[in-house]
Amino acid sequence: MSKIAQDYYKNLAGYAGGIRVTDKSGTILPFADGVDRVIDLIRANISGHKFMFIGNGGSAAISSHMSVDFWKNGGMRAVAFNDSSLLTCIGNDYGYKHVFEKPVEMFADQGDILIAISSSGRSENILLGVQAARAKGCFVITLSGFESDNPLSSLGDYNFYVPAKNFGPVEILHHSICHCILDTIMNVSHG
Repeated sequence: MSKIAQDYYKNLAGYAGGIRVTDKSGTILPFADGVDRVIDLIRANISGHKFMFIGNGGSAAISSHMSVDFWKNGGMRAVAFNDSSLLTCIGNDYGYKHVFEKPVEMFADQGDILIAISSSGRSENILLGVQAARAKGCFVITLSGFESDNPLSSLGDYNFYVPAKNFGPVEILHHSICHCILDTIMNVSHG
């Protein structure tokens, strides 16, 4: 058992080292450059705008956590569209595939930033949420995993792909990428 635990963190470090960042043209960027470009995008567009986070399951938990951290610690307006009443209402009235698309259509303003998180990168509701954000003139940052050619991995202005095929490592690294972006913004602001 201890070998499994030891290998878990060894593999996690390998996945972290293999994170692929691309821009909207598909150009591969070094991780630090990707983070810097996201920070530049945020700084250039966040005044008067907001962050919207979307994700299912563990990615919904990351969305909730990070939306709170972005506003409380980062001083930026942020919201996660995963309230249980919202999900059950939209899911019941329109179908589950529309649970993020509908709130993005309603609340997004041009220049807002959508953070779309999906371990598989194939969740239809996430893809429709991204499409709705694009239609409203929003910027999009994606976080995905599993297969390198998943649909979400090429839909953002910046895309972070974790090369793991299991939920645990993908979710851990998605969470850490979000913290890295926010913590870097805060350290630059306070440092």
